[in-house]
Amino acid sequence: MLWSLSLCKLSFVFLMMSSLTSLFFGMYFLTTNMVIFIEWELFQLNSSNVVMTFLFDWMSLMFMSFVMYISGLVIYYSNEYMSGDMLINRFIILVLMFVLSMMFLIISPNLISILLGWDGLGLVSYCLVIYYQNVKSYSAGMLTALSNRIGDVALLMAIAWMLNFGSWNYIYYLDFAKSTMEGMFIGILVVLAAMTKSAQIPFSSWLPAAMAAPTPVSALVHSSTLVTAGVYLLIRFNNLIVDEGVGQFLLLISGLTMFMAGLGANFEFDLKKIIALSTLSQLGLMMSILSMGFPKLAFFHLLTHALFKALLFMCAGAVIHNMKNSQDIRFMGNLCSQMPLTTICFNVSNLALCGMPFLAGFYSKDLILEVVTMSYLNILSFFLYFFSTGLTVCYSLRLVYYSMTGEFNSTSFHPLNDEGWVMLKGMMGLMFMAVIGGCMLSWMLFTSPEMICLPLPLKMLALLVSVIGALVGYELSKFSLSYELKSFTHYMKISFFGSMWFMPFISTYGLNKSPLVLGGFMLKSIDQGWSEEFGGQMIYKEATTQSQMVQWWQNNSLKVHLLLFTLWVIILVSFIL
Repeated sequence: MLWSLSLCKLSFVFLMMSSLTSLFFGMYFLTTNMVIFIEWELFQLNSSNVVMTFLFDWMSLMFMSFVMYISGLVIYYSNEYMSGDMLINRFIILVLMFVLSMMFLIISPNLISILLGWDGLGLVSYCLVIYYQNVKSYSAGMLTALSNRIGDVALLMAIAWMLNFGSWNYIYYLDFAKSTMEGMFIGILVVLAAMTKSAQIPFSSWLPAAMAAPTPVSALVHSSTLVTAGVYLLIRFNNLIVDEGVGQFLLLISGLTMFMAGLGANFEFDLKKIIALSTLSQLGLMMSILSMGFPKLAFFHLLTHALFKALLFMCAGAVIHNMKNSQDIRFMGNLCSQMPLTTICFNVSNLALCGMPFLAGFYSKDLILEVVTMSYLNILSFFLYFFSTGLTVCYSLRLVYYSMTGEFNSTSFHPLNDEGWVMLKGMMGLMFMAVIGGCMLSWMLFTSPEMICLPLPLKMLALLVSVIGALVGYELSKFSLSYELKSFTHYMKISFFGSMWFMPFISTYGLNKSPLVLGGFMLKSIDQGWSEEFGGQMIYKEATTQSQMVQWWQNNSLKVHLLLFTLWVIILVSFIL
């Protein structure tokens, strides 16, 4: 136990120092527009160099700084949250491996080393999702791993296509590849890989399932590591996806993901799943603004979202910890008088998520919505953007009303307190950044002040949909009992919207038997049937026949055969005549 505590503290100190160093270098690189490209030769084989490449620019350094800051505080928080675990050191090492994989992905300008980090994230996330060993965790882990394998295969195919350019350092070829067929294929494959990792439709079902992991892992996964890997990859590959139809397709898919997740969260009662669906909604927002050609805005929202989402999960973890592992928000209530400090952190992060002015989320979300308003955009995408913003406020306020206010709905002898000082310190560290992080990043990333001039109704539209969303969230929370009764009268509609449009069922039960039966049929009829008949077996039979004929000719005199053939022709002609 002593060693595990020292490992926690050591990891925390190291990550904090690394984060500060990375932040200072990132600010310096941003102001001087400097980039460092490092090539490290691992070994030489038959005059071929195997080289590891690293790219340090302001974007990779800033992102690394935020990832290390959040992971450091999550490890510090885990010290108390996971104190009942006998093998806490194993947990800490797994989290550090997770962070290391993310570092590989961030600083790689090379598709091979990106695959190293990409697969590392997939494998370690599987280990962390099944950390609490039960059937539900195993199923969730398998769904997570298999969904991400689709993206891994797409990335491997992109690596194969990159061979057409002569190197895997994609960073050199982006402008040139934009006008080539290979570039288009690579763009499509990278978008597919990013859609699986960032859980866009139809790969969304793994993200709420991954809530089976311990809460500190959820705080890390859903803020700055696993799910943001796809967004970060598309920020790097942005040139390839903007001009083609790929960008329009991604805009539609991510807009629908945003809408679907926001709608689903309003019907959910599991605390962690509500926050997971809000992550999915924000990922849809990042992907959609990215597909419109604003990578810097997507990166800005990526960083601000990481801060308040990690805090939101850590507050949820503290509540679940105190509620003795109950996650149902209907059993909570009046937590603001029982756990005031946790409630403050929870409300700050929730308001930042809603885009409350002058908190972290406001600077990025408001800017994104104003840029969307200025852009040439169809009515469907415009509706999805603003309606989803209203839904975000709606489920956030509903969550606050259910858990923080009203009457306490659990047993009367339930012990609730704010005494987990280690957890609280971890949450305070993130709350500080959730308040000031947005304006700090805004000043750093957008150095020259720019004014977005819009008509008053459009300028106020984001605020209007937020207020309407808040009112609807309040109404939803008021009639909790009657809402349950009403849901029986509209059961199919409620179950459709509340279960992410039946996607988890299709991803699990739907893929359970029918594709395996179909696969067996195809194996017998095509692989071992017609493809053998017209493929390998037919070639074998034809080759054997031709070979025997050639052998027969070789074993006999050609002159004799010609003589016999001539005689045969003469006899045949004489008979005819």
